[in-house]
Amino acid sequence: MTAFAAAVGALFVDGNIGRDAVYIADGGAPVLVRLIARRADDVTEFGDARLWSETTRVDLQVAEVPNPRPGDRIEIDGDAFLIQGEPVRDRERLVWTLDLRPA
Repeated sequence: MTAFAAAVGALFVDGNIGRDAVYIADGGAPVLVRLIARRADDVTEFGDARLWSETTRVDLQVAEVPNPRPGDRIEIDGDAFLIQGEPVRDRERLVWTLDLRPA
């Protein structure tokens, strides 16, 4: 494990940043994972209009969830979400960023 991978792993286990969640692959068993939630607002430009929307994005470690797919389910504090769109990995291939929608 590289020093950078160890630092990323430390962020996920930090109680101030990482959170417990349940990941359920389509047809699979529930798995307890740690994630970093990012619930930022998103502003999209469309011609002269600016559209505001709430988003729910989370980061998961590739080591915990090697192959997330659209339609897989994530439960955070009793709220259920489905992955929408294709998951994206970071440059180091350590972290997935997932765009979620309410289930």
